Amino acid sequence: MSREGRPDDESSGNDHDSAVERLVSELDVDASCETDTPVARAVEDATSALNGSDEFGFDEDHVKASLDDLLVALVALRSTDTHGKQLLDDLAGEFGTALSPGTVYPRLHDLCEGGPLERRELVKTKEYTLEDETEVSEDIAAAARQHLTLGMIFRAALEHGDFE
Repeated sequence: MSREGRPDDESSGNDHDSAVERLVSELDVDASCETDTPVARAVEDATSALNGSDEFGFDEDHVKASLDDLLVALVALRSTDTHGKQLLDDLAGEFGTALSPGTVYPRLHDLCEGGPLERRELVKTKEYTLEDETEVSEDIAAAARQHLTLGMIFRAALEHGDFE
């Protein structure tokens, strides 16, 4: 993007994948960071790349607004423990939210009703898996493009906006 927030002439014809690759390279994400879980690694990589060493916290309203996408992403990141309690724990621990089961479980139910998740009944819990990995991958990529593009617009407004 140009300093004015418009696409550069040479990149305006490129597809969205090259824009995402360029953004990722600008963010300089270090994927070698080792932490306890894939979820923790993903959150740590993203927050440190975007915020450096500054203390950062997620706004609960923004997490709620993206809850469906986040739940699908959390299931995709985990190979085990994809039950509601663990997903609630991930949301609380990694995103600093205090979402109630009454907020999260209905969303999980809706995501299983003709959506991207499948629910398997276990003895004392329900386990969630991806129904169609290709479709989920495309959906997560589309959500990421939306969020990253909005972030770039916000950044351009901060850099070039008239806030005086």
